[in-house]
Amino acid sequence: MRQRFVLLGLAAVCVFVVVAGIMLKIMPEPLKDSDYMVIGSVATLAALLVAFLVLISTNKSANVFFKKRRK
Repeated sequence: MRQRFVLLGLAAVCVFVVVAGIMLKIMPEPLKDSDYMVIGSVATLAALLVAFLVLISTNKSANVFFKKRRK
């Protein structure tokens, strides 16, 4: 279980680095402070999205978002 979270964290970091690198190449020069903020925000969003999708897809429960109440 612990190894799963370590791998998930490494995957999120890799996605962040790749997306940030791509955005740095795509954005036109010269870059301002606001451009760096946008790049970091988009990279963070992509990394969190990947982490969320991996956690949802690897969950063994049939219904992830709802939990049955006891009667």
